[in-house]
Amino acid sequence: MIVNLEVLSSAFLLGKKSVENLHTKELVPKMILRRRLTRGAKILVELQNMVDFKDGRVICGSAYGELRVTAKILESIKDKQAISPTDFQNSVYNTAVSYLSILSKNQNEIATLSCGDNTARSVLKMGAVKALDEDEILLVCFETINIENIEQINSCIDFLESGVALKVRVTDKKANIKVEKCETKGIPKSISELLYVAQIEKTIENPVLEVLV
Repeated sequence: MIVNLEVLSSAFLLGKKSVENLHTKELVPKMILRRRLTRGAKILVELQNMVDFKDGRVICGSAYGELRVTAKILESIKDKQAISPTDFQNSVYNTAVSYLSILSKNQNEIATLSCGDNTARSVLKMGAVKALDEDEILLVCFETINIENIEQINSCIDFLESGVALKVRVTDKKANIKVEKCETKGIPKSISELLYVAQIEKTIENPVLEVLV
């Protein structure tokens, strides 16, 4: 089945080590809430604001999740130290998007996917199926892999923090964007298809994405 999605808006953030110039302080004025946010949550808060998504269903994808938090937990285990309850709470895959839903008081369906290098494609497929209900949906992917000694195992990713968002809805319009094979270099493959769409849609009038589900 083919579903066409109208891309209403898009945004992406790329950081060599970390995404800079985030507006977290303005977007999350309460310090007690702001201090609890993970890097992934801060990126999602920024992206949601950039695409002007207020309320609705969200499909979120990440291959590695909150990797920095997970690394801290593993370090604690290695050093035979107590694991921080906050780190444990923040280590689950839906951490970032859960914070996003709490901050925006979004009580709609929230789904999190993790499918390795195929994460972004899976987010697109799930988003296309969900969009058949004809509401606006936010599709987001992020990675935060800037952990200590990452250079020892990383040789192909130039941007250690990244995120991309698409605000979409189903349409009967003819598609003018197809994602067959993404050749985007230097970014995690897990966000590549969404990033490709976000980059190309800004060059196309009335962008409509074809998704095979």
